[in-house]
Amino acid sequence: MTALDSIREYCLSLPGATEGIQWEDALLFRVGGKIFVSVSLDPAATDRIAFKCDPETFAELLEREGARPAAYLGRFQWIGLRDFNVVPAAELRELIRASYELVKAKLPKKKPTARRARR
Repeated sequence: MTALDSIREYCLSLPGATEGIQWEDALLFRVGGKIFVSVSLDPAATDRIAFKCDPETFAELLEREGARPAAYLGRFQWIGLRDFNVVPAAELRELIRASYELVKAKLPKKKPTARRARR
């Protein structure tokens, strides 16, 4: 199994996660319609994978070679990794899960529908 296959399988194992291709070569994983991971299908891309982080993790990852603020999204604490092996696979899964949780937490809460009283 390739790293991309493993990432795809893990992302889709998260509750409510969906996938789709956008911008010709970006495989996007969403929860509630919001992106939590972007994977470039172009092996020569500057950011092969990007995901949301909390500010502390973002700062820590920036100290690693091969990590940088994700293009267009860095100001929102999205990190971009040059390739899939910048961090070990188990850590990457943890980072993906954290991104999923951060994005999911920002989704609007559904309001309970009021039941009509029967007459």
